[in-house]
Amino acid sequence: MNAQTDSSTHVNHQARYSFDGNGKNDFSDSGSRDLIDVWNTITKKKVDTTAQELHPAKYHYSIIPGIGYTLSTGFAVIVATNVAFYTNDPDKTNVSNILMPVVYSQYNQLTIPIIANIWTKDNKYNIVSDWRYYKYPQDTYGLGGHSSLENENDIDYSHLRIHQSVLRKIFPNVYAGPGYFLDYHWDVKEEGNPDGSESDAAKYGLPPKSVSSGPVVNLLYDNRKNAINPSNGLYANVLYRPNFTWMGSDENWQSLTIDVRKYVRLPGPWRHILAFWSFDWLTLSGKPPYLDLPSTGWDNYNNTGRGYIQGRFRSNNMLYLEAEYRFDIMRNGLIGGVLFANAQSFSNYPVNNFDMIWPGLGLGIRLKANKRSNTNIAIDYGFGMDGSRGFFVNLGEVF
Repeated sequence: MNAQTDSSTHVNHQARYSFDGNGKNDFSDSGSRDLIDVWNTITKKKVDTTAQELHPAKYHYSIIPGIGYTLSTGFAVIVATNVAFYTNDPDKTNVSNILMPVVYSQYNQLTIPIIANIWTKDNKYNIVSDWRYYKYPQDTYGLGGHSSLENENDIDYSHLRIHQSVLRKIFPNVYAGPGYFLDYHWDVKEEGNPDGSESDAAKYGLPPKSVSSGPVVNLLYDNRKNAINPSNGLYANVLYRPNFTWMGSDENWQSLTIDVRKYVRLPGPWRHILAFWSFDWLTLSGKPPYLDLPSTGWDNYNNTGRGYIQGRFRSNNMLYLEAEYRFDIMRNGLIGGVLFANAQSFSNYPVNNFDMIWPGLGLGIRLKANKRSNTNIAIDYGFGMDGSRGFFVNLGEVF
């Protein structure tokens, strides 16, 4: 398998609809168009050119089929099912959302996630569920910032993830609350390094199964009006995760993730957005299982590191920065574009110092899939170092 070039197909699970104080979408501009309007025009059906907000008394279903291709999966079939609804007064309550994007690949890889973001009356509570099943062979390349593509090591495993949190509003736009996270890997097998030498995974420890289980503490600030495609605002999330043997973990270990995103809309009649993302994933103590270590493309929405194959870097600590310029190509919002640049750094193992930065950059196109929720189909081409490059496809913005 050639890991230098990759095409990655993801579904962005961050699918919370959010509206302004009047219950209206952040980008409900009159005359906007989406791919549904284009289809209606081709089939000569009546076209609705007004981006209406979601009706507060209904469940709004969407089923979006698709097909993708990656070197590691071959062709992949994707069926994303989504339902959006209000639990109470839309003037005071965000839209709740349940998303189930199922992926099946040419090589019998299967991903079944159920992602839910439920907002109770007046946004008093936010119930966040992230449940997934993976049957997911994947390459890994060793530990630290100096890992080599020559040490491509195929690992096959099954993975059950149950991440559940309940956050309560404590101040305007500020939420906090507890949760429980479980990551269970089983039937873990590795091929080893191509030259027959001992892999970093084997040196670190890669048993046939591993369990990480423990409570979490979640602190969130979010004043964005549309989390699917923000035009302005700030998102900041701090997640502390201790894992305990008395709760079923193989070992006691602790991690901290700090996820900060800032959006700035530039002046002018057309849409021009500057977006910034910082994602730090740190091991505070103990020894996480190899497959639970911070890794490229293994953030919650599998989006870090455009320009590099998923799993390219892995270690105890990860630092990540990204900036993106988003703009409309067509005034009606049907087609847009982006330019992006990122940088990632992983601590060396076992000394945990940072001495290598891996930059990436690229460009992409945006196709408006749904003007009511302002959801785009994102198609990007990214470049990394050492000849790494490839396509990256998302339903929704990358961050």
